[in-house]
Amino acid sequence: MIPRHYLVTGHTGFKGAWLVMLLRSMGHRVSGFALDPQPGSLFRAARVGELMEADIRGDIRDRDAVRAAVGQLQPDVVMHLAAQPIVRDSYRDPVGTVETNVVGTMNVLVAVGATPSVRAHVVVTTDKVYRNVDREEGYREDEALGAADPYSTSKAMADLLTQGWVRSFEGPPTAIVRGGNVIGGGDHAADRLVPDLVRAFAAGRPARIRFPEAVRPWQHVLDCLSGYLSVAEALLEGRGAGEWNIGPGRESFVTVGAVADHVVARWPGAAWEVESTPQRSEATLLSLDPAKAEQRLGWSNVLRYPRCLDWTIDWERAVQDGSDPRVETERQIMRHGREAGA
Repeated sequence: MIPRHYLVTGHTGFKGAWLVMLLRSMGHRVSGFALDPQPGSLFRAARVGELMEADIRGDIRDRDAVRAAVGQLQPDVVMHLAAQPIVRDSYRDPVGTVETNVVGTMNVLVAVGATPSVRAHVVVTTDKVYRNVDREEGYREDEALGAADPYSTSKAMADLLTQGWVRSFEGPPTAIVRGGNVIGGGDHAADRLVPDLVRAFAAGRPARIRFPEAVRPWQHVLDCLSGYLSVAEALLEGRGAGEWNIGPGRESFVTVGAVADHVVARWPGAAWEVESTPQRSEATLLSLDPAKAEQRLGWSNVLRYPRCLDWTIDWERAVQDGSDPRVETERQIMRHGREAGA
């Protein structure tokens, strides 16, 4: 493996912080462009900024700032993770969500196209870009996109924008990656199931669950990120352009209620209840077909359900018991690497 310089947008978020530490464990140089980290974030708790070559603060909606950062850093690979990722926040601020997820993506595409050093560009969207008809079969990369809420709509727009952009303008090889419901230690975002469970149980109160019958494709953050990096490496090798599902297999399609029950069983005194206030509708069933990535990239998930959830609980309990978040993260990165190579 050749050490390279990676630029990660949104590196102060949950997945971004894991990605920085994963890349550093592989011997790469890493820089980032993002908003300030949130209080209690993994980025702060694990002191991720200490591992970076450059840690630039800026708003992905600011085209001049994005272009200046990419031009200054001259990276080999750009991983675009910056986003407004919370569905309920997209109802509260639909305009800001679209500006961040669509205009922000355009700003990165423009900046990457103007920077000759970039040899590969990976744009992260989501499994929620597909037109969901609640079928059991996983959606394939060539199926129709569509959405029913502001967040999903904005990500579908970013996905389509990227597809059209790379067909219209010169630039480095570019790929779109669509992941599942990613879980892992250190995610403190609101309105995500596992962080909500952890917060409630650590505080000694029941967790409140929306839509316990909804089925989601649960995936550990390290499996998701290893898929993203497999796509990046394929781009560097002269292949890999296009769209990729980086999701778990059918064994990881599990209801929200079953996930909550599993965490309760591992957390003494924990319990959950159904949220009684009216909720906006969410898809009942959402799944991806990752066969393309498995067959063409040789990538696959290491942590099938429920191991992906157990690793997440192990991380949270260890940190609550006093372990250093960076040490726990690096320990799981090393273990995941060993298991992936076994």
